[in-house]
Amino acid sequence: MKRIYTTIRSLLLVQDTLERTALAFSLGVFLGFSPLIGLHAILALIVAFAFRLNKVAVLIGASINNPWTIVPYYSFATWFGIQLIGVPEGISLPQVGLSHLLQGEFWTWLLSQWRLLIPAFLGSLVLCTILSLFSYALALILLKRYSAAS
Repeated sequence: MKRIYTTIRSLLLVQDTLERTALAFSLGVFLGFSPLIGLHAILALIVAFAFRLNKVAVLIGASINNPWTIVPYYSFATWFGIQLIGVPEGISLPQVGLSHLLQGEFWTWLLSQWRLLIPAFLGSLVLCTILSLFSYALALILLKRYSAAS
């Protein structure tokens, strides 16, 4: 709860309207949960410059997805994508043990499962859109509430 309050306080310091700040934050959330793993911060800055949005608000939104949430989120996004389009042809579950990880059989299997990228990408794209819309509404409500209180 303290982290949410700190985030809202830092967003209130942004010199922009509450609506534009919420929009910048929600675009950051969209990019932070997008399927373009590893490019979140760079894309956030590009979007902020291109649309003249506050860079701090966009980067705060993009940093919501962090190392603690990235594996569960993309695992769920892949599962969600499979629910949307089905399991692609050629996907199999491995018999994974410690010896398989060390020998390289696991890594060969992992590379052979590239077809999972399609449901992972689609699931992540749908979920990041939903999260972005939700975060805009929530950010705007919280920003208005806390700006009125200050």
